Amino acid sequence: MSTNGAALGGGALELPPFSLEIQSLDLGPGIKSVGLELIGTENREPVTGRPAAEIWSAVALALAAGETYAVDFFSHIVRVADFCTAHHIGFRPAAGRCLVLQEPNAQQMRELFERFEPESFGFRVGAIVKQPDAALEANLSKRGLDAYRQAYDRYTFCGILEAKDGWFTLLSDTLWSSEVMRRVRPALLPFGVYLARPQ
Repeated sequence: MSTNGAALGGGALELPPFSLEIQSLDLGPGIKSVGLELIGTENREPVTGRPAAEIWSAVALALAAGETYAVDFFSHIVRVADFCTAHHIGFRPAAGRCLVLQEPNAQQMRELFERFEPESFGFRVGAIVKQPDAALEANLSKRGLDAYRQAYDRYTFCGILEAKDGWFTLLSDTLWSSEVMRRVRPALLPFGVYLARPQ
């Protein structure tokens, strides 16, 4: 477990207001996944609003680690498209009911995560993202983010962000919880987040 709290008198630790807990998940046979849960350190409730948007956008970009990435929306796509147009965020329609946002920058990610916090959406990372993935994008239109289960082995990871519930689930054959912690630790330093790995 991380010990990135501030020491108080008597050796006690004053923990930051937010905690990001990272652990391996069991989503069924043959599915490798890691869960990230962003909660208040004291109340154990999901962190929401602007602080969550800032933290999740930093976490997502840290996990991408310089690789090509895209954000997938498969619901309320007219509203998403209007928002992207107004905020100069590039996107392309895919398979009827899917929008793919190719590498929004850090500020754009924060804006998206805050505006569409009630929605669940996807995050794909890997060289293959440079080209349209017709099979996956068609499946996203039909099955939502469950489509990642049949596709994530082609990517470094596919992520499912459910910000209103405080969850970011990663599907990956290559990222273990220890590597996830290593990647996100530097990105969390400005935000007052206690990084933990539940036992």
